[in-house]
Amino acid sequence: MTDKKTVWFPAKQNGFGWSRPTAWQGWFVQMFYLFSVGLISFFVDPKEELSTWLILVSISTVILLVVYYVKGEAPNWKWKKIDKEKRRLFK
Repeated sequence: MTDKKTVWFPAKQNGFGWSRPTAWQGWFVQMFYLFSVGLISFFVDPKEELSTWLILVSISTVILLVVYYVKGEAPNWKWKKIDKEKRRLFK
């Protein structure tokens, strides 16, 4: 057996957090989250029951963040040096 951790969500190259998934499981988790928010929005109208909608979407988001934390790399601040030429808006 190997003790190597499979990373679904790598850390961002610049900034804080996670970048796009690298495994099909990560893509499935993201699509399931979007599907669940859509399903919640379909059954609970946010215009009429905003507090219920907020609670359900918040629970879904917390579950997503827990999966990111468990199956992703440790998020930390990373800063890359930006070239002076790339920083300019107009050339």
